This record gives sequence, C-alpha cells and structure tokens, in this order.
Amino acid sequence: MSGKGMNLTLKIWRQKDAQSKGKMQTYKVNDISEHMSFLEMMDVLNEQLIAEGDEPVAFDHDCREGICGMCSLYINGEAHGPDRGVTTCQLHMRMFNDGDTIYIEPFRAAAFPVIKDLVVDRSAFERIQQAGGYISVNTSGNTQDANAIPISKHAADEAMDAATCIGCGACVATCKNSSAMLFVGAKVSQYALLPQGQIEAADRVKNMVAQMDLEGFGNCTNTGACEIECPKGISLDNIARMNRELIKASVK
Repeated sequence: MSGKGMNLTLKIWRQKDAQSKGKMQTYKVNDISEHMSFLEMMDVLNEQLIAEGDEPVAFDHDCREGICGMCSLYINGEAHGPDRGVTTCQLHMRMFNDGDTIYIEPFRAAAFPVIKDLVVDRSAFERIQQAGGYISVNTSGNTQDANAIPISKHAADEAMDAATCIGCGACVATCKNSSAMLFVGAKVSQYALLPQGQIEAADRVKNMVAQMDLEGFGNCTNTGACEIECPKGISLDNIARMNRELIKASVK
C-alpha cells in the first residue's frame, strides 16, 4: 500500500469490571499503516480516546515480541486474529483492508473471567502449573550436571517443542468446550520426555489434570482447532501423551 493508510471500523467489547455487563462499542480509526502491529493500532485508538476525554480500552500486553503470551485478543472470531503462528502483537495490519470492520473481543471461557474490557484473568493456568508443572531437584551439593545425562535427540526435540508453549490461552479460547488440554498436555510432555521429570511423573499428571478439571475447563473436542490457532504450533500429540501418562499413573 502506498500513500495514505487504512480507515477502519472497530467493534470492541467494553466491560467496566468483572461484575458489570459488557457490550460491543464502535470506534473509527484512520490512516492506519499496514506496517503497524495490531497492538500499535490499538495504541492509536487509545491515544485518540484519551485526547477526546474517553476511557482507553484495556488490553493485556508486555513483551510485544511473541514471547510472553499476554496479548490475548479474539479478533474476527479467531484467537490472535487471521494470521497463523503469531500472537496478537505479531499480527500486522497488512492482514486487513481499507474499510474493514474488525471485531475485537476478550478470550471467552468460564475459567478466564473478564477483568476489564479485553483483559481476562488467566491465573487458572498458573494454578495448573503450581499443581505439578515443575521438577524438584536435590541441590545439596551432590547435583549431577544436566549435560551429563544422556537424552535421545528425538526426545530432546519433542520436549523442546512442548516447552515452547507460552500459556497464552488461545487453545482455550478456540475450543468449543474451552478445553485446556493442549496447554496441560504441553506442560506434562516437556517433563515426561526427560529423565529429570520421571521422579514425579505420576503425581504431576494426576495433580495437573485434577487442577485443570477443578478450574472448570472442558474436555477435548477432538477437532484440532487448538493446534491450528496455537501461535507456537503445539502438536495434538501432547494431548495423547498426557492421556497415556494419566492412564499409566492411574494403574500404578
């Protein structure tokens, strides 16, 4: 695109706080460059709202580099918007056209209550992590160098692929059942594949799955939508591995 930027209509979910009833509101932004990220476009809108004496739109963000997983927006009916393998902060305005209407909502799940506008409380993920997404290491002075433990290239690669999960919640927002199984599967897998994770393997999977259910996440729909919308491309294989680990732990 050369010359002037895009003029866009934004339909944005506004909700004062967790107790308030929210609604979609319409805003206009003009001269938006195709080189802007989606969050930069939101910054332009907020500057405009502040200048007009209005309340800016609350949205989550931190690194703006696709690492932290905070920028969770539901854009035109898709988690993180129409691009693939990117977070909202990596989504560029070139994916849209002049004159477009863009619908922007928070991630919607019973386990992700709205705090304000587009910001949701994803602390349910943290509680699942605390239930077992870690290893206990003896640091009494007799520790073994991690590099001295042989691990097959295949297992190391698969563990690393699982560990790339940034906990953004796109899988939950995309799933018709608001299932967190891709997230939990990734967190279980990254340890299940490594020798350091074997000691607590049975407790880990049982505790994390129990916490997932306690938080109110639904069951897997088997549609594979979570993998498609995941900005890191976490594989459904991790859900299958989690289920195998859980069965193994249950019969021990």
